[in-house]
Amino acid sequence: MTDHAATTTPAADCAAKVLTVSDGVVAGTREDRSGAALVARLGEAGFTVVEHRVVADGRHTVGEALVEMAAEFNGLIVSTGGTGFGPRDLTPEGTAVVLDREAPGLAEAMRAVNPLGRLSRGRAGTRGAALIINTPGSTGGAIECLEAVLDVIPHAVRLLAGD
Repeated sequence: MTDHAATTTPAADCAAKVLTVSDGVVAGTREDRSGAALVARLGEAGFTVVEHRVVADGRHTVGEALVEMAAEFNGLIVSTGGTGFGPRDLTPEGTAVVLDREAPGLAEAMRAVNPLGRLSRGRAGTRGAALIINTPGSTGGAIECLEAVLDVIPHAVRLLAGD
């Protein structure tokens, strides 16, 4: 028998970081609503958000930020933005090159919450002891995708720590 309680443990003592990927937010022409919403929702779920960073769209900017954010970090890193079909939407590509291991079940669960999820190219996986998930840049989409996997994330983070 499987211990289902272990897969839905609370987020107490779990750290999180949020990465907003947006040329407009970096330029100051757009407000970072999805990043702020993720920070708030993670806090409500019991995570301690220790960093919220903003970078421009692009494979290299995303990859470099994720490498820096994951260094010596055991916790969740949630990105928002850059998962669609726009020419500058390269968050999945920047994420793919820095992941040690993919977690396709998480990405699939996030895509399944909404019919528009089928248009998301977001990835999920690990780098060191950090769990990285990509969410869309819309506030609703980012929160929906986070909610789709939020119940299992604390368990995954503890497994990455060796617990």
